[in-house]
Amino acid sequence: MAQSDYLKDPAAIYALSFARVREAVPALTKLPPPLASVLTRIIHASAQADVMEDLAWSAHAVENAVAALKKGAPILCDCSMVAAGITQKFLPADNAVLVPLTGDGIGAEAERLNTTRAAAAVEHWQGDLAGAIAVFGNAPTALFHLLEGLSRGWARPAVILGFPVGFVGASESKAALTESAHEFITIRGKRGGSAMAAAAVNALALLAQEGEARDDLA
Repeated sequence: MAQSDYLKDPAAIYALSFARVREAVPALTKLPPPLASVLTRIIHASAQADVMEDLAWSAHAVENAVAALKKGAPILCDCSMVAAGITQKFLPADNAVLVPLTGDGIGAEAERLNTTRAAAAVEHWQGDLAGAIAVFGNAPTALFHLLEGLSRGWARPAVILGFPVGFVGASESKAALTESAHEFITIRGKRGGSAMAAAAVNALALLAQEGEARDDLA
């Protein structure tokens, strides 16, 4: 391919990308439009059209997330890669994006709790957790730890976006999430990751910012 043959215009690339997602997954039209917006961005971020087969969500997940973001709720992330993928200009109320994993003393906390650093960092979510957006794109142990804390009476987040990835604990942590009493969006099974998690946040933020799904999202 000659160097001049590829598409270079950002707006055209953006529009064509989402158009191709819609073409690849016509079943998106069977979902409620706001949820289709979220899934479209997840597919766009992962290039995995078949993730729709594994999508799971609770009845009020999108509604709760959009309302919370409009009110300025913080976004609690299990790792820096999730936070890095969140597009700040999409956030409707300059929402704080918090990653306690990067704070001092997390390693010592993990040793004390006999768990991973990601799970230990979730202990530090408690002061910001009420009504927050809790996002997992990496560590199953962190999602398990949040669910355990919630079962002990921690303040409830508005929604849990559960996209931990991997061969150990990812499927199980997301199964536990779907069986919980909390509002959630997740992809069942081993797949997930920071790109999917951040894409879900970005879609929800745009819905909160604009009040409805944009043409380039659903």
